[in-house]
Amino acid sequence: MQVTETLSDGLKRGFTVVVPEPELAAKREKRLAELSKTIQMPGFRPGKVPLNIVKKRYGDAVAAEILEGAVNDAHSQLLSERNLRPAMQPKLEIVKPGKDTDLEFTVEMEVLPEVTVPDLSDVTLSKPVAAVSDEKLDEALKNIADQRKSFKPVEEARPAAKDEQLKVDFIGRIDGVAFEGGTAQDVALTVAGPGFIPGFTEQVEGMQVGETKTITVNFPEDYGAKDLAGKTAEFEITAKELAVAEIPAIDDELGKAVGLEGLEQLKERLKEQIGREYEGMTRTKLKRALLDVLAEKAQFEAPVSLIDAEFNAIWQQVEAEKQSGQADPEDEGKDEETLKAEYRAIADRRVRLGLIVAEIGRANEVQVTDQELQRAMFNEAMRYGNQAMQVVEFFRKNPQQMERFRGPIFEDKVIDFLLGSVKQDEVQVSAEELAKDPEE
Repeated sequence: MQVTETLSDGLKRGFTVVVPEPELAAKREKRLAELSKTIQMPGFRPGKVPLNIVKKRYGDAVAAEILEGAVNDAHSQLLSERNLRPAMQPKLEIVKPGKDTDLEFTVEMEVLPEVTVPDLSDVTLSKPVAAVSDEKLDEALKNIADQRKSFKPVEEARPAAKDEQLKVDFIGRIDGVAFEGGTAQDVALTVAGPGFIPGFTEQVEGMQVGETKTITVNFPEDYGAKDLAGKTAEFEITAKELAVAEIPAIDDELGKAVGLEGLEQLKERLKEQIGREYEGMTRTKLKRALLDVLAEKAQFEAPVSLIDAEFNAIWQQVEAEKQSGQADPEDEGKDEETLKAEYRAIADRRVRLGLIVAEIGRANEVQVTDQELQRAMFNEAMRYGNQAMQVVEFFRKNPQQMERFRGPIFEDKVIDFLLGSVKQDEVQVSAEELAKDPEE
């Protein structure tokens, strides 16, 4: 095999590879000889088919097989001998087909840059921590009590007040015609509470049982049913039953109602739960600070092909969010050229961080185990509720799909490794500060 380097520009590499025709011919003859010993043809005993007949029947197929193998072998040898790590799949192009001639092909690629594992011995991260306050604990207890509330019918005839429950029947019409999904019976509404259309529940306030009232509402422009979005509708509403909420007392009985010994154990469990939520927020802040440090230290050229791929994925998401009306408010007023430049800078940062995290993991022999992949798969399945077992079955039938979890797990393990090796200064903050986005 003869290799000539034709391009060396930054991370771009180009080569011309030549495999001599005699070498290919020898491999073809050897493969045909092997076939002649195994194939069966009418009129010949097994293993006794003349080579010239085998060559006539299978020569073209064998030539194609040898050509493909020679290209793959030569390409692998090129990468190995020159210690090349392609950023993306190299581009191969056949120049001479290797049939009665030498095999000649070109290889073009971008290679991964040399990444040095940074020294973080002088890095100190600020670690924000928050204590679980009595106010936060009381709020959590009130939420649990509210979740276990019951409703008691109101016997007296009086108007419905805010936050009470009113059971109603209604018929919705647009331009006098009832529309699909606009009619329902025995719907329990929270008076002036959340509703499926803005302004609906607010207008039932003051209604009495037995009263019928017609209200007008406007469906939002982004309403899920496109045939209703932006339209004005009238709802004929009949009030049937009024009830008030009875919220259980925050005492030992509440603790027992959720399967615990009493109020004190409920408080302990809630404090632990909130504490874990705070720890998660702290880790997120630490991870972001650590990635900022790594980004500063990752001052190397990233492969354009990787940046292009990352940018295209980001831009596709940006376009999808724009079409669904969920575009980032910070993007408003910016022209496309400016936005693309900003998102390309994000793509460049992500690629460089990915490369440096990968190198740190490789240097420190960070591995993702099968058990960790299995755990991630089950966690993903649990997100689908009643369909969890179908999701698990899908991954069992398609084990290659579990590879999607490897990257995030690997990154988290590298981050945990680094957080365990850098200095951290604890800083007491409020829960509000801990939850706040650092960009706000």
